[in-house]
Amino acid sequence: MLSGQVSLRRALADASVRPDDRAGLADRLLRGKIGDGALDVVQTVARQRWSRPLDLVEAVETLATDVALDAAQARGELDTVEDELFRFGRIIDGDAALARLLGDPAADRQGKTALLDRLLAGKVSPITERLVRNALTSQHVHNAANAVERISEAASARRGQSVAHVTSAVELDAAQQQRLTAILERTYGRTIGLQVQVEPAIIGGLVIRVGDEIVDGSIAHRLEAAGRRFAG
Repeated sequence: MLSGQVSLRRALADASVRPDDRAGLADRLLRGKIGDGALDVVQTVARQRWSRPLDLVEAVETLATDVALDAAQARGELDTVEDELFRFGRIIDGDAALARLLGDPAADRQGKTALLDRLLAGKVSPITERLVRNALTSQHVHNAANAVERISEAASARRGQSVAHVTSAVELDAAQQQRLTAILERTYGRTIGLQVQVEPAIIGGLVIRVGDEIVDGSIAHRLEAAGRRFAG
């Protein structure tokens, strides 16, 4: 709502108005239109001082994500939410048309919401559905798969883990995943959670990404490198 209402976000970020008055404005305009938890988030943010109205919107979105992850953690659903986010991110990544639509900040918000309802309703937990909808109907989203991945990593961080995104040409069995996890935990000195994607195009080997660090041990990469050396 704030992303699409320029006048509203300007009013809520207006530094010339007292903080409590900005919070009161949020209450008058939004009560009954959004949930009580969401309203509390908006009022909390409206009481702060912001350099730009868009900063307020980004803060609301971040807090909304934190509140949803808090709820998942309190209910013991954090593992489920993280896994559902990862799987939905892979669906987006594998469908170019869907990725373009969901990653278009100018696309119709109601249309996006309806599409996400069809894709997610009854198939994932309500918390996962809320997190995805909030992230992908934002005007700040440009890469839908990355947006969902960031939330999945935030969920993992709540459990004291870093995420290793692993691409393999074939499925890794439980023993292979355990060995890889142990190696990565020794390497990085912290708890690691694996998110494994099967991609036959890499032919063999693994591509592993932890944060900004990528280790490409795929056969496809080795063949490409060998081809470059031969050509040179």
